[in-house]
Amino acid sequence: MTLVHITDILDTWFESLPQGSLLSAVTANCVGVVALLLLYLFTRRLVFPSIQKGLTKVSPTRIGYLSSELNKVTGRMAAMLCCVVFIAFYEKVFVAPEWLMSVLLAVGQIVLIIVTGFLFSGFVNLAHAIYNQLRFAKDVPIQGIVQVTKLMTFMVCSILIISLILDKSPTYILSGFGAIAAVTLLVFKDTILGLVASIQIAANRLVKTGDWIQVDAFGADGEVIDLGLNTVRVRNWDNTVTTIPTYMLISDSFKNWRAMQESAGRRIKRAVLIDMHSIKVLEPQEIDALKHEFSQLIDIEDWPDKTTNLGLFRRYAELYLGQHPGINKECVMMVRELAPANYGLPIEFYCFSSNKKWVAYEHLQADILDHMLAIMGTFQLRPYQSISGQLVQQHANGTEQQ
Repeated sequence: MTLVHITDILDTWFESLPQGSLLSAVTANCVGVVALLLLYLFTRRLVFPSIQKGLTKVSPTRIGYLSSELNKVTGRMAAMLCCVVFIAFYEKVFVAPEWLMSVLLAVGQIVLIIVTGFLFSGFVNLAHAIYNQLRFAKDVPIQGIVQVTKLMTFMVCSILIISLILDKSPTYILSGFGAIAAVTLLVFKDTILGLVASIQIAANRLVKTGDWIQVDAFGADGEVIDLGLNTVRVRNWDNTVTTIPTYMLISDSFKNWRAMQESAGRRIKRAVLIDMHSIKVLEPQEIDALKHEFSQLIDIEDWPDKTTNLGLFRRYAELYLGQHPGINKECVMMVRELAPANYGLPIEFYCFSSNKKWVAYEHLQADILDHMLAIMGTFQLRPYQSISGQLVQQHANGTEQQ
């Protein structure tokens, strides 16, 4: 079946009118434009939305989550369909000089290439959104690979458009890239490094969105909010945002707190300085008084011959931590002495908090330290503190008053 030009039909309608051929040509062009608009609206507003609604009914939760990406894909598919129809039938509908018809064909082909590139990009985004619904998506992010795929898509589209404008084969354009390979590598250096880094990060599961990382070289200390091809964005705890090149996570070291968040507890490691002049051996009556004061000390076995107030304080501190509901009993827990120094004897409390959230963790270790400092005087121990000028002045004033 051979298609005839639309003007062959319209000429029979306008042959009796003056300037009938001109009216026939204008009408044909109007019919072509209106037909393309109606085709776009019919597919964009009716056909594809109906298909999308049917898919949504199958899986409301999963397909509903993809609705924004599906809307982009359907819109680009409708535009691509209009471009295909225009290229296929423009010679049978539109009337224009030969040079203008050539320009219209070239424009239609260029628009078709651009729309096809955006359509493929939409499918890539849709596939990425589907992947993000999987359980292991956070552990293995592929946003960098998605960005590289989209970049390569638009590079291919650019090559096709340039070859179409120059009326040359794409291989002719590609052959010219060999001469500027060094410049290309220089321009896309960060992109290439970012691609390699993204693959290594995804393969080794080094970082994922939502991780708490600390990169001292860039002053970053916070949560990863975006893991892209070229940059990693970190929202610091003061609500500022630090941007780090992706390849720096591979070339330099950084600290990831994910293992702590996934572990059984968060470590508490605080030390109190003891004035060594306050350490002494306790008399039996003093030990009995402390046992009467603290019921935890009654269960202590294997008392040394000469019990010191510091040793008894350490035993009490370990029993206190062992009975505290906020401490994870399955992790290491101890109270130990560190090396003496000129500022006193450090007593370190080493344990793990069951609650790993920041505020609760800080409150817990503050409560423990407050209790230890407050109870220390009962064991006749003094914490070491440097004497400030104000304390010296108060002591002097007290002496003068006496």
